[in-house]
Amino acid sequence: MIRTLLRGGWLFLLAAAASLQGRPEINLFAWSEYVPQKVIDGFTRETGIAVNYETFSSNEEMVSKLVAGGGDYDVIQPSEYTAEALIKANLLAKLDLARLPHLRNIDPDLRHLPFDPGGDYEVPYMSGTVGIVVNTAVVHDPIHGFQDVFQPSFSGRIIVVNDNREMVSWALATLGHSANDINAETLKQVRPVIAQWIKLIKVYDSDSPKTALLNGDVDLGVVWSGEAAILWNQDRKFRYVLPAEGTHRFIDLLAMPVGAPHPREALQFIDYILRPEVSVLISNEFPYTNPNLAARALLTPEQRANPASYPAVGKLEIFRDIGKQSAAVDRLMTDLKSAQ
Repeated sequence: MIRTLLRGGWLFLLAAAASLQGRPEINLFAWSEYVPQKVIDGFTRETGIAVNYETFSSNEEMVSKLVAGGGDYDVIQPSEYTAEALIKANLLAKLDLARLPHLRNIDPDLRHLPFDPGGDYEVPYMSGTVGIVVNTAVVHDPIHGFQDVFQPSFSGRIIVVNDNREMVSWALATLGHSANDINAETLKQVRPVIAQWIKLIKVYDSDSPKTALLNGDVDLGVVWSGEAAILWNQDRKFRYVLPAEGTHRFIDLLAMPVGAPHPREALQFIDYILRPEVSVLISNEFPYTNPNLAARALLTPEQRANPASYPAVGKLEIFRDIGKQSAAVDRLMTDLKSAQ
């Protein structure tokens, strides 16, 4: 949070300076540790357009800032279910697709999905899964799913992403429910499951969960696949497991808020990222599943063989907008965490 606040203040100062100089600019609001500096620098060098980059660590934080009018953002990076909610709330602008010629590089299977059936409001930036990382040098028990991770024998040895909806979806999966089947009754069912899990967790970290695993502070984690891919690249003792019960396949997007102050420059930036030679730079640094098929073709065989970046087919589900139930999820998790 401190880093985000500092980054926000820096964005304000950069924007003010650029405005005084009459220099073209865009304000980017994106996930932390997700947009390589070399991509930003390359765009500015080619176009002369400055990029003021502010970060967030959860979709909820991003939406809160956007709705509160805390910044005049040009490009934001919501996940699929958050984009669906923003579209319903008329907070995303339709993109001028004619100005995005490199959109043709995106995997057709990731376009026109239920959260944006017309494909008018967003373009995929990166995709991935939420799965289990096991330090096999320390953990010798077979780990196949969430229920194997959250065992008393692993108390104090577990890290998870700090995401309320994610954790609720894991508990739902263990009970045989869809990740989108969230209502008063299913939340009542998952409550005792999560209450037991929380007692076992040592660290919550959405920004860089790989760090605690690399340092040996924990031995198992439920993390973003890109983080798991980096761990595997550094040491093959870190095994990635798609949970047998099923898990979230996320799609992080590029979108433009209604009222973006620099729409032409924003579209230039989005199309720049869609170039294969640029998109591959993102994969090199943040090895999630690249939805850009032309960029994926530029990856090395070893990159494409990374089991976290491109895992074997599993039971995957895309989150949908759950409306007012989001507040109920947050209340449940707040109550359970505060009780520990």
